[in-house]
Amino acid sequence: MVLLGQVLSFQQHSVLGTRYWVLATSSTMNARIFFWSLTSALAGFLFGFDTVVISGAEKTIQMLWGLSPGLHGIAMASALYGTVVGSLLGGWPADRFGRKATLLWIGILYLIGAVGSALAPNVTVFIAARVIGGLGIGISTVVAPMYISEIAPPKYRGRLAGMFQFNIVFGILIAFVSNALLAGVGDNAWRWMLGVAAFPSLLYAVFCFGLPESPRWLLSGKGDREAGLQVLQRIEPGASQADVAAEADSIIAASSEQASSGHFWTARLRKPIMLAILVAFFNQMSGINAILYFAPRIFELTGLGAKAALLQSIGIGLTNLVFTFVGLWLIDRLGRRTLLYIGSFGYIASLGLVAWAFFTGHYSIVPVCIFAFIAAHAVGQGAVIWVLISEIFPNRHRAEGQTLGSFTHWIFAALLTTFFPAMVTRFPTGYVFLFFTGMMVLQLIWVKTMVPETKGVPLEEIQKQLGIV
Repeated sequence: MVLLGQVLSFQQHSVLGTRYWVLATSSTMNARIFFWSLTSALAGFLFGFDTVVISGAEKTIQMLWGLSPGLHGIAMASALYGTVVGSLLGGWPADRFGRKATLLWIGILYLIGAVGSALAPNVTVFIAARVIGGLGIGISTVVAPMYISEIAPPKYRGRLAGMFQFNIVFGILIAFVSNALLAGVGDNAWRWMLGVAAFPSLLYAVFCFGLPESPRWLLSGKGDREAGLQVLQRIEPGASQADVAAEADSIIAASSEQASSGHFWTARLRKPIMLAILVAFFNQMSGINAILYFAPRIFELTGLGAKAALLQSIGIGLTNLVFTFVGLWLIDRLGRRTLLYIGSFGYIASLGLVAWAFFTGHYSIVPVCIFAFIAAHAVGQGAVIWVLISEIFPNRHRAEGQTLGSFTHWIFAALLTTFFPAMVTRFPTGYVFLFFTGMMVLQLIWVKTMVPETKGVPLEEIQKQLGIV
């Protein structure tokens, strides 16, 4: 990683009259922040792995328990139901018990879900276990990016928080590889496919014991100044005690101003609320979940047939991984807003060409356009969404804001996944992709008119940019 191998120190800068420190030169600091962020981001690996690993087991499960199409659909979507609930509730334990404790329990939920799914004697136990794992997924999308944003220096916050998305993509690819490797181990191959997630889940939970608590939660949530100062000093070993104390005072002051400003659903927070809702809404209205989940169906419509599974699991997975790397490399260089611009133009071009191909019968360009779409998503929305949501809310309301963005993402993911098969059945496929193209034109307008740039700006200063304080 770019973060490793550098020597860090703290240089003092001023933004809107407020001092802050950015990493410039101290390898100890670099490695420590990177490891803490990577540990938290491993929740994303488990998220990606758990979401996709079911694809290798679903046919066997249906035959084993003689599931009707309706019950089979419920069993396959059960983790998604848990994800919606987890995303809705995830902010509460993060505020009540702290970020670290919640991250640890995410690992425990994943572990229970993996073991329960693998050992399930019937479909009822299987659904329950998948729901428990889904709760972990939903909560992780709230807490992991939020925790990273609260410990990361402004200069590296985009790359560090973006590791959550990279780990999601990496988990998806490893799930496909794992399924392929375990497919021939016998009649219980499907149990091994699901159960193997227990090993990284346990490892992640153990690593969480080594995490420090978020200094912003300690200072503004728990009111423990001494503990908050200790963590800030570990994050900023090159800063003097006076400078660390001044930073703590700035965090507490910002939180005190927020505390006197009312509840979450207020006009004061309308800008970050709308940003969180719309970035999550447009993320799904690109059609990303439909294309990831139903790529075989889409490719079959072009006449590719037997090649569909390979194109989905290897081609799409590798494209997603490579361009997620590109997005993380660019996010702190070009900025969040610029990446959303790039992604929007990529969406419009690729989706528009897919729509044209289905209208005109030029199906040969569809696979290339789908890969281009995945690349645009990975560089744009994929790299930005969890970072942006974790940045735009003030300390006091960050958990609620992350919950709102995550819930919006998952509820539209569920709706899109539910209705996409009916859409391509009832309407010509070209019109479906034309709809997605139109939504991305709206996203481009939204980025132009509403989205601020948060690159390199301390969290307490972002709320001033948004007019919160």
